[in-house]
Amino acid sequence: MKTMQVDVAIMGAGTAGLAAYRAARTMGASVVSIEDGEYGTTCARVGCMPSKLLIAAADAAHAVARASGFGVGTGPVAIDGRKVMERVRRERDRFVGFVLSGVNAMPESERLRGRARFVDDRTLEVDDHTRVVARSIVMATGARATGLRDFSNLGERLVINDDVFNWDDLPASVAVVGPGIIGLELGQALHRLGVRISVLGRGGRVGPLSDPVVRDNALAIFGSEFRLEVAARMSQPERDGGGVIVRLGGPEGSLREEHFDYLLAATGRAPDMQDIGLDRTSLSLDGKGVPAFDPSTTRTVSTEGASPVFLAGDASNFIPLLHEAVDEGRIAGTNAARHAQGKPVQPERRRAALSIAFTDPQMAVVGGGFRKQVRGSFVTGQAGFEDQGRARILRRNTGLLRVYGDPISGRFLGAEMIAPEGERLAHLLAWALQKGMTVAEMLEMPFYHPVIEEGVRTALRDLLRRIQGLGT
Repeated sequence: MKTMQVDVAIMGAGTAGLAAYRAARTMGASVVSIEDGEYGTTCARVGCMPSKLLIAAADAAHAVARASGFGVGTGPVAIDGRKVMERVRRERDRFVGFVLSGVNAMPESERLRGRARFVDDRTLEVDDHTRVVARSIVMATGARATGLRDFSNLGERLVINDDVFNWDDLPASVAVVGPGIIGLELGQALHRLGVRISVLGRGGRVGPLSDPVVRDNALAIFGSEFRLEVAARMSQPERDGGGVIVRLGGPEGSLREEHFDYLLAATGRAPDMQDIGLDRTSLSLDGKGVPAFDPSTTRTVSTEGASPVFLAGDASNFIPLLHEAVDEGRIAGTNAARHAQGKPVQPERRRAALSIAFTDPQMAVVGGGFRKQVRGSFVTGQAGFEDQGRARILRRNTGLLRVYGDPISGRFLGAEMIAPEGERLAHLLAWALQKGMTVAEMLEMPFYHPVIEEGVRTALRDLLRRIQGLGT
């Protein structure tokens, strides 16, 4: 077995791992990147980009289908599933190619292929060919799909989002289990592309939403377009020749049986900590086997003092989003290099929390949303979009925005929404939150007419009235 010594060893060459690599090198550290899967990042290969390509096709089909509402005559919408998936794969591969060109630009001496496993806090073995002794280690091992064991009897009729983007054609029917962000995005897109779908859940979850008022609004909106059961009583699905049988409990013990071509398990993702030798380290692990860490420095917690191990990206399960993975990778790479050079690690301020689901209407959570507010210490303002000017012009007048504020300081605390152009509204609110603005200061900003953003102003005005009412 070959032995190599470096300042920083990075486990994983996804978004966080590549950001850590660049940051450590910028600090002048010697670095090695270790990857056992396909190069190309989760976002480009099976996540953000191919899912948005599928959604874009679905949005185009939906726009044609609803054109008659504007007095624009259209015939039947013709959807060529093969051409839809051909474009998804072609553009997906293009995005992956951009990542691969960056990886290929890395010196071969700084790249290792294989599964890295801890020998101790500073030593890794990569398969059976290389031992890496490092002053610091960055764990950027990504995440894996969970909950699949419940459906293992379905064989190739069980798919996850990774598999969808390799389809040559669209199937006739899909049961989507898991009404989280991935399940709702893909479920609605497939529905608009002519696939018969049912989105099924058990615990009442609707995307990223925790505000019960917004959640109920979203449930009504999506439920009016496609079958959505977020508290379904589903028995064990079974294989049925070339498809899947799903049995759902109904009123008074009745049973409904449905047949689908595939079952898409969108039951969540968890940090990939399997078979990497964490039991041979001094790291403190939580109940799910994930190392405890400080998000401001990304340093893990060790039982033996200052840890040389840093955690970044989906592996941390802190905020598993691409822009957060980039930030964590940069912080981890910089601090890993500092530690290797005998310098103190430095905390960095994290960005305001922001999550967006690209459904239609879009769902978004700013600042952790409702679940992060302390009961009795915040007030709420809201605005609906049924009669909002620009939304009605576009015939997209559904949804609800709820904003939260501190009744004492008047500071803006966060928001949840299901809204047309929610990605734009959420960005405005996240920027205001990160700048620590008060609700009154936010209302001093310009709002053009007629735009969807006027809904933000309406909600903020409602919130300010409630704050001022409490103040008097």
